[in-house]
Amino acid sequence: MMKQGFNNALYVEKQTARILERIERFNNKLYLEFGGKLFDDLHAARVLPGFDPNVKTKILQNLKDKCEIIFCISAGDIEKNKMRADFGINYGAELLRLIKNLRGLGLLVSSIVITQFTEQPAALIFKNKLERLGEKVYVHKFTKGYPNDVNLIVSDEGYGANPYIETTRPLVVVNAPGPGSGKLATCLSQLYHEYKRGIKAGYAKFETFPVWNLPLKHPVNIAYEAATADLKDRNMIDYFHLEAYGVSTVNYNRDLEIFPVVKNILARILGDDKIYQSPTDMGVNMVGYAIEDDEAVQKAAQQEIIRRYFKVYCDYKQGRCDLDTAHRVEILMNDMGISPADRAVVAKARAAAQKTGRHAIALQLPDGTLTVGKEKSTLDASAAVIMNAIKKLAGLADPIKLISPAAIETIQSLKRDTLKAEATRLNLEETLIALSFSATTNPTVEYVLTMLKELRGCEAHASAMLDEAELQIYRKLGINITCDPEYL
Repeated sequence: MMKQGFNNALYVEKQTARILERIERFNNKLYLEFGGKLFDDLHAARVLPGFDPNVKTKILQNLKDKCEIIFCISAGDIEKNKMRADFGINYGAELLRLIKNLRGLGLLVSSIVITQFTEQPAALIFKNKLERLGEKVYVHKFTKGYPNDVNLIVSDEGYGANPYIETTRPLVVVNAPGPGSGKLATCLSQLYHEYKRGIKAGYAKFETFPVWNLPLKHPVNIAYEAATADLKDRNMIDYFHLEAYGVSTVNYNRDLEIFPVVKNILARILGDDKIYQSPTDMGVNMVGYAIEDDEAVQKAAQQEIIRRYFKVYCDYKQGRCDLDTAHRVEILMNDMGISPADRAVVAKARAAAQKTGRHAIALQLPDGTLTVGKEKSTLDASAAVIMNAIKKLAGLADPIKLISPAAIETIQSLKRDTLKAEATRLNLEETLIALSFSATTNPTVEYVLTMLKELRGCEAHASAMLDEAELQIYRKLGINITCDPEYL
């Protein structure tokens, strides 16, 4: 298990205070562009051991009397049925999930903006669905003149052509189910309308990565590059900040490229070109100040880079990205002086598969020991490795049967004779369900099942690619699994 290196409570305290300071700076009305995930920020939790993946919502709960949330979603992403890869759901479903969860925490989600709207059929259907669910929905079209004609952008034909989104609270968080959803444009459009109404609102940006006050080549920042290789993000020294203040900070290429445009637009709206001198100035991120053990964080980030290497090559094998993207992650890994050999479970899984000629999965237990699950006639490799792991954690001898052979045969018979399945061995989900039934009459099985929670944060590697349904179960168990880019 990774040693903790991040103080989550300190982060909440510092981040809440920084946002409050920025609200006060802008006359008690701030549009805060919220990048990244509000829930389930598993990347951050992996590279910053101790980071709560839902910490952003806890920060917002500290501010809930001052805060409301606007969600943006791109009409183009709706039309393309764009997916959130880590959960296997599309952006529309993710948006509805976010709204439900946030309201469940007592946070105000006031409206939804469908951006880049040109009457796309799927976007129209989604708009109708949202409205029939009782949501307040706005549509924004492409901004005339963007990005070069600032006079047209900051006019009634530019941002003024968008409807004004009614807000009532000092902090307006603008979030989205994924990148490229139009958050920045929505914030700037709102600033234009606010100033026309005599309200001197402000804008700021909250992005966790890259961490502006860590070195450019720090593993945490390199892990971010690896995670966004498909977007072609590159970490860079913020040369605007360096020139203005003589201080070296880190940002990424897209923010640096767009900063002159944003600065000009803000200057035109606010009537002041000194508000922000750099992309770093615009940010409010305090995550770097809560790192307490840099060595632990560096090791965790290096492991994440290796995980990203496996993921990107699996994506390439399945046609989800190009070879250049995969090579980019491999180069980042090599530049860090690390390799797949630095991930202990990899060699173990490969050796087991080579020895038996069958698919195998290795899992590293919290005490560092390795266990292996191999594909067999009754269980697939995932089911076998989880069974072996929880038995070891419970201190049970390997020959002990947790599911009766009769129960397994009944399930296999159903799959073979009724469902006409080609593979009758039990998969991981079926095995966990079967264990749950056994637990109702067998106290030993009941106890063994409690060991599942001990697997959270453990590492695993598969000798071949797993399907998405199987990967989702590993994610729900909190196991960080990687796969060799090979088909079963």
